[in-house]
Amino acid sequence: QVQLVESGGGLVQAGGSLSLSCAASGRTFSSYAMGWFRQAPGKEREFVAAISRSGGSTYYADSVKGRFTISRDNYKNTVYLHMNSLNSEDTAVYYCAAGFQSSRYLGDYRYWGKGTLVTVSS
Repeated sequence: QVQLVESGGGLVQAGGSLSLSCAASGRTFSSYAMGWFRQAPGKEREFVAAISRSGGSTYYADSVKGRFTISRDNYKNTVYLHMNSLNSEDTAVYYCAAGFQSSRYLGDYRYWGKGTLVTVSS
């Protein structure tokens, strides 16, 4: 069992930056690939970024590539999402998730956090 708690969301101006954190409980954090997803109002939840168990491989949605960076610290049981050059289309609730493989697909993730809201004002 893994419990995930996101933090760091808030209001930011367009063009600004924000960093999200996701803290995981348990001693098996390094056994899981981690992903970030987001859900904008009225839209389906979508893939943002994923990172392998070791952190050696990362994957991004085309919409965030070059602007967002996913990283993890297996000693701190935490995964991060650093977001730059934010725009209004990035406004969403951001969720972290844990699974057994780095994947773009929601169904591949077993554990989910409750999300943190990011609002980008124009």
